[in-house]
Amino acid sequence: MFKELPHTSGAEVFICLASLAVKESHFAFYVDGLDKFDLALGAQRSISILESEGAFDKLAAFQKQSEKRIAGFLGYDLKNDLEKLHSNNPSDLNFPEAVFFEPIVSIKYRNGSIQIETDSSETLKKIENALDAKNSEFISQPDFAHNIHPETSRDAYLENAMKIRDHLKRGDIYEANYCIQFSGEVEDFNPIQQFLNLQAKTEAPFSVFAGFQNQFILSASPERYLKNDRGYLISQPIKGTMKRSGDPELDEIYKEQLRQDVKEQTENVMIVDLVRNDLSRVAQRGSVTVPELFGAQTFKTVHHLVSTVSAKLNREKYNHWDAIKASFPMGSMTGAPKISAMKLIDRYEGFKRSAYSGAFGWMDPNGDFDFNVMIRSIYFNENLSRVSFAVGSALTIKADPESEYEECMLKAKALIESLESAKISNGLITEV
Repeated sequence: MFKELPHTSGAEVFICLASLAVKESHFAFYVDGLDKFDLALGAQRSISILESEGAFDKLAAFQKQSEKRIAGFLGYDLKNDLEKLHSNNPSDLNFPEAVFFEPIVSIKYRNGSIQIETDSSETLKKIENALDAKNSEFISQPDFAHNIHPETSRDAYLENAMKIRDHLKRGDIYEANYCIQFSGEVEDFNPIQQFLNLQAKTEAPFSVFAGFQNQFILSASPERYLKNDRGYLISQPIKGTMKRSGDPELDEIYKEQLRQDVKEQTENVMIVDLVRNDLSRVAQRGSVTVPELFGAQTFKTVHHLVSTVSAKLNREKYNHWDAIKASFPMGSMTGAPKISAMKLIDRYEGFKRSAYSGAFGWMDPNGDFDFNVMIRSIYFNENLSRVSFAVGSALTIKADPESEYEECMLKAKALIESLESAKISNGLITEV
């Protein structure tokens, strides 16, 4: 069904649909701006993976039985199903290792037009009623209380970063993505409002708002992990960050400094080489290329160095799940060599990454898929009234721990501000 929605803003449509979605057991919004988003709503079938062992076989079997596009996420600790690794760090939100579902309804919203696909007349009526509703419950929401704080102090970060640098000097690794977690209890937390706050702060191209059984993901990811288009694979790792300035001339200077920064280039090329190596395991011989290296891209809060790696899947020997298994977790969130880096990550980080630095996306019955990297993301367990998020940076032998800590705080700033500095008024975001 197609429907035109004249004189209705994308934010208003989002709120209408989100107010319905949060009452369902499963939903996932893929947001590339509030005038362009997709929604998978309700669960005709679903799978929740609680242990990493055998996870990819179970997910592949679930997807093979699906007749339509499925939605869901792969948690970082599925690495333990791919390599001889384990995770002993605590998880404060108790998220599953992975969740996927086959939706009852698929919705596309584009600049005032909405397309709804469903076999359920009852669900279609609910959607139409939601679109006609005023949703006054989301106007002038009260501030929510929280005690969100970093679980790792600045001194502890610097101490661990120095220990990791010792490993770098010994040649145990060449790069490690070391992360720290923020978490705390919350009251009156409205996930719809907070996601829209996050969108207003970041406008990230691979954003996701999703929920599974009272567990919510609010992701403002700028990074694509891996896309498969009929065997054509593309990965776009991000490594290299620079702050932005309100002065256009100074902002352009910052961007150029990032583009020319040897340290940032070194971090980026290490991960590009890692991704090339990962994809070469399942690619046609000679098909792995780097169409763009060190592309300086501007986002709302930061500049990033983004590179693009492409390959053609060897479909005679491998399938779409093999492409994921060959490259997961993404190198931009581990380091190199990948297995050694992941072992050190588990040793020094002190928290289980879980959904963070995993991947959220969709997969079609023919195996086409597109997944983001779950960074710049807030996780909320409604049953526990608890929120967490994490940030990190790449440590190399040339890295200055003080500067890397400041980079972590820069990345955390947008998340913290989105939790504290905006409200919804009549479907629009206003700064306060």
